[in-house]
Amino acid sequence: MVIQIINLSYADVFQRYSSNYNIYRDVFQIGLHGLEIREVPAVLADSIQKVVLKEKEICYKSDIKNKKSVNLLIPGSLWSIKEISKRILKNGDEDLGYKIINVIKHFEEYGSGCYKIGDKDFCFNKSYVMGILNVTPDSFSDGGKYLNTIDAVKHGIEMIDQGADIIDIGGESTRPGSENISADEESERVLPVINGILESRPNSVISVDTSKKVVAEKALTRGAKIINDISAMNLEPEMGEVIKKHNAALVIMHMKGTPKDMQNNPYYDDPVREIYDFLFERLQKITKLGIKDIFIDPGIGFGKRIEDNFELIRRLEDFKSLGYPILIGISRKSFLGKTLDLQVNERDNATSMVEALAIKNGARIIRTHNVANGKHVVKLLEHLN
Repeated sequence: MVIQIINLSYADVFQRYSSNYNIYRDVFQIGLHGLEIREVPAVLADSIQKVVLKEKEICYKSDIKNKKSVNLLIPGSLWSIKEISKRILKNGDEDLGYKIINVIKHFEEYGSGCYKIGDKDFCFNKSYVMGILNVTPDSFSDGGKYLNTIDAVKHGIEMIDQGADIIDIGGESTRPGSENISADEESERVLPVINGILESRPNSVISVDTSKKVVAEKALTRGAKIINDISAMNLEPEMGEVIKKHNAALVIMHMKGTPKDMQNNPYYDDPVREIYDFLFERLQKITKLGIKDIFIDPGIGFGKRIEDNFELIRRLEDFKSLGYPILIGISRKSFLGKTLDLQVNERDNATSMVEALAIKNGARIIRTHNVANGKHVVKLLEHLN
């Protein structure tokens, strides 16, 4: 079963769910949320529905697809959903009741946790800036610009001095259509840059953007503290052993397909639900390995249409139920360029505007090329909260 708190205040989101569950139109109101429990065994679903209806609350049931499981939706305020969860715990199914209460706690207390990464505390009642450092010849924004180690180290230090909380070093391009490179070539690009930055700024928090366990092992041995895996450990499941061994933090991202084919006509019925379910499934497996400091990334631009990217950003808070801080990478991406008819080098202002919305909706790490702008966005929003 997958459990999620959904903001039903958006008219189009409410319309989508009303179609799925045949909800009466007069249920809609500002501040309306929904507790959705997906893939509930049919017998249990009947029991839960009776508990909810007994208290004159509403519980919708989706059509039975395989006659074994259904989806349930309980609309209401967060307070009423919390009260219903208590009744499910007491009079329905104890295990499910505890799971629902835990999900509500994740949603309500989002931003209350802290990670200690290296010597720094990251407390998620505020947001942080991750500076992008591509040491590749073919990345979409700055490919080749920092392929030389000296230039890359210099730029990394510049971003740290501008206020970057994390530097994310990538040795393999993940732009649409890009090809894989060997672990040896990726390591040769990344490791000297880690060494150079840490020699100059030894307390810096370094992240490495890789899906290869060999690269991750070498990078963490050299002093990196975070592995940013765009495959969410699907490409090399043994990555988990490396993360655990070094007590490293981990970023897991959603991607439809691979960088080579991800933009070949991607399609979603509901991008938020489908990506939430993917991240939920990956978290179930990864947390069993004992990995604790995890960031979730919905993967803007990785197998997404323009409208999918905007919906994910607008509805980012619907990922809070997972209980992990959200990282998002919007910087200079093509959906901004196509929407506003801007070239890559003209997208920084648009990036900052959408990053501000993402932070407002729950992003706790923004992964960006322009660190100075990113720090301004974070600081201004701190004053507005």
